[in-house]
Amino acid sequence: MSPTSLRSDQWFARHDEVGLRHRSVLSTMGFDPQSVAGRPIIGICNPASDLNNCEIGFRELAEVIKRGVTAAGGIPLQFPTMTLGGELLKPSDLLYRNLVSMDIEETVRSYPIDGMILLCSCDKTTPAQLMAAASCDIPALQLSAGPKAVGHWRGQPISSGTDVWKYWDDYRAGKLADRDWHQLEHCISCSYGACNEMGTSSTMTALSEAIGMMPTGTCSIPANDSRRRTAAEAAGRRIVEMVGEDLRPSRILTREALENAIRTLCAIGGSTNAVIHLIAIAGRRGIVLPLSLFDQISQTTPMIVNLKPSGKYLMDDFHRAGGLPAVLEEIADLLLLDCMTVSGTTLGENIESADCYDRDVIRQKCNPVFPSGALVTLAGNLTPDGAVLKSSAATPQLLSHTGPAVVFDSYEDMLQRIDSDDLEVTPESVLVMRNTGPKGVPGMPEWGTIPIPKKLLARGVRDMVRISDARTSGTSYGTVILHAAPEAVVGGPLAVVENGDLICLDAAKRTLNLLISDDEIASRLSQWSPTPSPHLRGYLRLFVDHVLQAHEGCDLDFLRPASEDAIRFVEPVVGRS
Repeated sequence: MSPTSLRSDQWFARHDEVGLRHRSVLSTMGFDPQSVAGRPIIGICNPASDLNNCEIGFRELAEVIKRGVTAAGGIPLQFPTMTLGGELLKPSDLLYRNLVSMDIEETVRSYPIDGMILLCSCDKTTPAQLMAAASCDIPALQLSAGPKAVGHWRGQPISSGTDVWKYWDDYRAGKLADRDWHQLEHCISCSYGACNEMGTSSTMTALSEAIGMMPTGTCSIPANDSRRRTAAEAAGRRIVEMVGEDLRPSRILTREALENAIRTLCAIGGSTNAVIHLIAIAGRRGIVLPLSLFDQISQTTPMIVNLKPSGKYLMDDFHRAGGLPAVLEEIADLLLLDCMTVSGTTLGENIESADCYDRDVIRQKCNPVFPSGALVTLAGNLTPDGAVLKSSAATPQLLSHTGPAVVFDSYEDMLQRIDSDDLEVTPESVLVMRNTGPKGVPGMPEWGTIPIPKKLLARGVRDMVRISDARTSGTSYGTVILHAAPEAVVGGPLAVVENGDLICLDAAKRTLNLLISDDEIASRLSQWSPTPSPHLRGYLRLFVDHVLQAHEGCDLDFLRPASEDAIRFVEPVVGRS
């Protein structure tokens, strides 16, 4: 498509009965059929649903966006997708990330859409949309719902995730009464919008902005702030301009932009989930991001954002301190500044006038919250294809630790035994949970932060080394090793760990090893056999048969192009239906 030729012309600019029928469809929505041809059709991808409180605000924002699109000469048409609510969707929103990306791609393929605005908020919505944009490669930009309002409990601000986990441990340890616990329910979701700390949602919208797919300075605007509505109208105008400029994701989602995103992930102390998502987004453009690259960039990037779960502030504080532009300006010498963004200007141009207004929330590089290595990738005989640890949220003393394994064969097994008085566990133990990976549940739920056993909580223990092939919430904290690959259900070494086996974590050396011989591991694996999946049909069957491992982004294998030719988006034949 050139700036003078629209994709939608195949539907509306033709002089036959097919064109007449297509133009007539738009007349039912109030558009003059004779004024349709030549005006860009802008799809507004809106996941708003009563099932997802994070994205309810899009019902209002979509109307504001339409106003901007119309003012710029475009025709706004809204379409829905499955909502990926991180709270209510079980067993895992990651399970359906790939499905939503397919939903968007096939909507774009099949309908006359020249450009699209992608409305995102909850954890997996943002990467699902970016994966789809990478595959469709029509002009696209993202706009987030923003973080929810901050609640207060006992006179103190409370986050919607990190503080809940802390108080849950206090409740299990008998330090909170039922009355206190029920009062807490009213304080953690005080408005619509995303989690209000640097969890996965805020991490991914920040990374979308860093990549260049979200307008500069918008990722952290609070959900109920009028500036978000102003940004929505501006986004509506801008996407029409992008169609005229033929500014596509392929010019934005480059390897250099993705490396900027990894750098940003480390600087903000972002969620470990972002590792999986960035690998998946890159994979849609045929770009490989090995785990070693994440570690390499992490070791040269100071963590300068002082937000929970790795710090003390919340997203409201982050925005008033200058937001992501202030972060990127502070680490500008570490970034590739020539990368194109949805604004039509480079990343460097977008941040050159950025200022920071609170140096405790967004630190200078010379005074970081965490010097470098906030994110660590591990390898060894227990995880040959890698694992991930957020060292900035871990207990420093546990980053070099050897202890005996306490093994749980499933999430259900862990829940049944974790608080038993008969559980043979000490503070030095390493808690291991398996069969919770991409294929194992399926969908790799956020179960990796295994609870501290109740009898240890009573002794004041608040952290232990924990290992699984699952993920964890970006709002969680602790010495939690995640994404162990290969996962247990496909025969990864995690499958044959036995109670009492010594496990050695050495974060400084990036190693995670089971202290038995390679011959013993091989012998155990030779006697191991997989449990057949109970899912015999539907999307879950498709997922189990085709999902890639964590270090490959957990995309479906057939959605990841194997060649340059496979990246090409195949247009439909437009004729009679």
